[in-house]
Amino acid sequence: MGKYQLDSRGKAAVTKFHEKNVPEKNDKNARIKALREKHLKTVAKKEENK
Repeated sequence: MGKYQLDSRGKAAVTKFHEKNVPEKNDKNARIKALREKHLKTVAKKEENK
């Protein structure tokens, strides 16, 4: 095996790690959408108070 090659146990560990950490990226679009809605509500409130 080379310096950076993984055996089957190492590959399984890396796969498991990535499976746990991938959903955070997928939630990015939902998070952006929620922040945008919140921002639009605050802008609307500021305009009402003027």
